[in-house]
Amino acid sequence: MNFLPPGKYFADGNFALTEGAIHAGCRFFAGYPITPSSEVLERMSIRLPEVGGHFIEMEDEIASMAAIIGASNGGSKSMTATSGPGFSLMQENIGLGVITETPTVVLDEMRGGPSTGIPTRVGQGDVMQARWGSHGDLAPITYAPNSVQESFDLEIEAFNAAETYRQPVIVASDQVIGHLTEILEVKNMEDYHIVQRETRKIRNGNEGVYDYSRDFTPMFEAGTGFRGNVDSLTHDERGYPSNESSVEKEMLEHLLNKVRKNEDKIVKYEEFLVEDSKLVVVAYGITSRSVKQAVKEARKEGLKVGMFRPITLWPFPEKRIRQLAEQSKEFIVPEINYGQYSHSVREYSQTEIKEMHFPPGAVPDYRVILKEIERCLK
Repeated sequence: MNFLPPGKYFADGNFALTEGAIHAGCRFFAGYPITPSSEVLERMSIRLPEVGGHFIEMEDEIASMAAIIGASNGGSKSMTATSGPGFSLMQENIGLGVITETPTVVLDEMRGGPSTGIPTRVGQGDVMQARWGSHGDLAPITYAPNSVQESFDLEIEAFNAAETYRQPVIVASDQVIGHLTEILEVKNMEDYHIVQRETRKIRNGNEGVYDYSRDFTPMFEAGTGFRGNVDSLTHDERGYPSNESSVEKEMLEHLLNKVRKNEDKIVKYEEFLVEDSKLVVVAYGITSRSVKQAVKEARKEGLKVGMFRPITLWPFPEKRIRQLAEQSKEFIVPEINYGQYSHSVREYSQTEIKEMHFPPGAVPDYRVILKEIERCLK
C-alpha cells in the first residue's frame, strides 16, 4: 500500500490530516469544497486512488455525510471534511450515524462565523455544535489538535475511536492549524496501533439475523449473507423499529453508555506547569499555543500559573477539572468565540471562572493573555 514513508516532513495541517486518515485505513471520502478544509478534499482525490480507495465530490454536505455512512456500512472506513456552515448541514446525518452505530470521521476545520462569517480566518465557534448540534441525546467524541503532528496522530485516533465505539467521531481543527506548516514526523507503519474493522461472518453458510446493538457486536457487511436492518427509528436489538418507551430507553442507554462508561479510556489532555499553580488557563486548539507562551512568560515573573489543554473536547475531562478545582485553583478560559467551552469548565469546576473572549479572525496575542494572568495573580 502506498502509505507516506517514514521520515520527517515540512507539512501543513491539512496534509497531515489527510495522511493520518490514510494511515488509519480510510478508503472512502465524500465531501464538498469549503474553506479552509478544501485541501483535504483535494489531496484525498489524488491519494485515495493510489491506495485502492474511492473519492467522490458530492453536491453538498448533507449528501456527503449520507455517503460516508453508506460506505461505512458497505465495509469501508470513511470520512468527510468541512467547516462551520457545512458542519451545520451535516448534523442530522451525524445523528443518523449515531443511532445506526456507523463508524465515520468528520473533520470540522473551524473558521469565523456565524453563517458565512470569515471563511479564510480562524475561529473556534463550533465547539458547542460538536457537542449539541444534532438533535436527541448523544455522547459525542471530539478531538482538537493544536499542531501539525497532532493533526496526523489524532486523525488516526479518531478512526480508532470510531471503530471501537461504532459512531461518528469529530476532529475539530481550526483554520490556522490546518494551514500551519511545521515538522511532521511519520513512524514506521508497524509502530501505529490501528483498530481494524471487525465484521460478522456467515456461519456455516447460513443466513443469520443480526444482533444489532446491545454490546460491542461487530458490524455486518452488506452482501455477506446476514439479514440485517439499519434503521434511523428507535429500534430493538435486531434493528427493527419500535414505539415502545422501554425499547427507546434500552437503546439510548446503550448509545450513551458505550462512551460514558469508557471516558477514562477516551479522554486525553495535556498539562503544563499545573501541579504547583494557583491559576490554570484552560485552552484548546491554536489558542493553547498562545496560552503556553503566556504561561512561560508569567513563570519568569514568578507567577504560579499553568495550562490545561483538553485534547478531547468531548467527552469533557470532568474528573480532572473537578480535581483541580478541589485544589483551590482558579480558572481562565480564553477562546476564539464568546464563551462556549467556558460553560462546561464553570459547570464541572463549580467555581467562578474568568472568560476571555476573542473575536474570530485572529490568533489571540499571548501578551493579552499574560496581562490577564498578571491581573489575576498580582
